[in-house]
Amino acid sequence: MITVPIINESPYDLPSFATVNSAGADLRAHLENPVTLGPLERTIVGTGLKIALPEGFEAQVRPRSGLAAKHGLTVLNSPGTIDADYRGEIGVILVNLSNEIFTVNPGERIAQLVIARYEQALWEPSDSLDETERGAGGFGSTGKK
Repeated sequence: MITVPIINESPYDLPSFATVNSAGADLRAHLENPVTLGPLERTIVGTGLKIALPEGFEAQVRPRSGLAAKHGLTVLNSPGTIDADYRGEIGVILVNLSNEIFTVNPGERIAQLVIARYEQALWEPSDSLDETERGAGGFGSTGKK
C-alpha cells in the first residue's frame, strides 16, 4: 500500500474502495448542478480532487461497470492516465453511448481510480527483433477460442 497526498475541494468523502479487494476507488462528480448528456455527447466532469502520486506510479481513470452496462455511460479515453507530476484537478471525460439522455448528478459515482506502477522505456534502436510464434500477427490473428 502506498500513501498518496490528496486535496479534496468537494463536499464529498475521499475516494473509497467498495470492498477489501477492490482495485479501483470510486470518483464522484463535483458539480453545482446536474449535467445532462444526450446520445453520443461527451463532457468533462470534475471531481474536486488533486493528488500527488509518488514517482513511478500513475492513476488510471476507468469506467464504472454498472453505468456502462445499464446506461451506456463510459470514460471516453479509458483508461485516462494521471501522471505522477500532475497536480491539477482530476477530471473525467464521460460519453453517453446510449440512445437515451443521461443525467449526471452532483455527488454521483462516475468512475473509478486505479493506482498502478509503471516503468519508462529506454528505447534501443535495432535492425531486427527476436522471432516469436505469433510474429507480426495482429488484430484477430489468434482467432476465436
